[in-house]
Amino acid sequence: MTVTEEETTSGSEIAHASSNPEMPDPYAALKVRDFQLLFVGRVMATLGEQMLSVAIGWELYERTKSDLAVGLVGLVQIIPVAVLALPAGTVADRVNRKRLVLLTQILLALCSLALAILSSSRGPLALFYLALFGIGVARSFNGPATSALLSQTVPPELFANAATWNSSSWQLASVIGPAIGGAVIALSKQAAPIYVFDAFAASVLVVAVSLIRGRPIALSREAPSFRLLLAGASFIWHSKVILASITLDMFAVLLGGATALLPHYADNILHVDATGLGLLRAAPSVGALMMVFTLAHRPPIQRAGITLLLAVAGFGLATVVFGFSTYFPLSLIMLIALGALDNISVVIRNTLFLTRTPDEMRGRVSAVNSVFIGASNELGQFESGAASVLLGPVWAVAAGGIGAILIWPEVRALGPLNETV
Repeated sequence: MTVTEEETTSGSEIAHASSNPEMPDPYAALKVRDFQLLFVGRVMATLGEQMLSVAIGWELYERTKSDLAVGLVGLVQIIPVAVLALPAGTVADRVNRKRLVLLTQILLALCSLALAILSSSRGPLALFYLALFGIGVARSFNGPATSALLSQTVPPELFANAATWNSSSWQLASVIGPAIGGAVIALSKQAAPIYVFDAFAASVLVVAVSLIRGRPIALSREAPSFRLLLAGASFIWHSKVILASITLDMFAVLLGGATALLPHYADNILHVDATGLGLLRAAPSVGALMMVFTLAHRPPIQRAGITLLLAVAGFGLATVVFGFSTYFPLSLIMLIALGALDNISVVIRNTLFLTRTPDEMRGRVSAVNSVFIGASNELGQFESGAASVLLGPVWAVAAGGIGAILIWPEVRALGPLNETV
């Protein structure tokens, strides 16, 4: 049993954005008012998150001089995401997603303000971690709701274009966020201004989302049950193409986590300073942004399965070359290529979620996907670190890249990416 949300999308905007399907407009999604609002809001919110990450690490290390204290930041934020993923996805499928995004963004803003107060007053670290735990709780619900809300901002025929541009919001913030955060800390010698900015950035997304009309979608009205909780995982398990795309991308990232060892490479292999390390960290996002514009200006991918496999193989090859390179320009180019190829898999996976997931299940499916991807990023860093101890950093990165190349699930039959099911 389903129910339809009240918000509606301007029919004239949809008709204008999706006209002339024979010559796709690369900026079609960006011309839809609702998508514009969500895109700008997410860029600002993600920018704040990236700056916040820099500030938290700097402040905790400055106060404690302990790597463990910094490491606990990730733990207190990932635990609620992992534990609450399935309930959060279920909630996102049963309530108005727009309101859920607004509530969770407000909670994120309040937690950031709490960090600002604690930072200015040198408050107890226990309260500091409690605020970070609150951020983790808010993100566990915000992620599935925001991902599901994306499908309401554009008509179905623009899903592929929207997925392409949506991936750029995170990449854009990843390029400039850490640099701005570092500059603010260098000038002010404190982290509190960044926490205040993060609260402001979250508020920008609140305003943007509140203005979204949203096309009508179906929400789940099934009685709460354990089966309902696991429905997203079950859907992915039985949707072999989606499952293959997730696992392919997950294991590629898990095995090819070269970026976890960038500090070692910068210092001991490439012999560059902090500026060089900054360029190395930014390179994958630069490559991803370049790929966004490339994909947006091309017709929708027609042989998505083969394209995905080639992208992951290229990702692995770029990782191998980076692993053995001792020449800074070559290493930089390989990281740019790595980011560009990874973004192809991101766009394909996100488009599949938009085109092949029923409206009433988007929250639960998105929640499961977030656990997969989050786990691959976190475990990928651990795998790279552990392999570095066993094999040395060069062979650790190279072996991970070779592992990514060898992954070959059955996605070859996947056809046009803009087809809806």
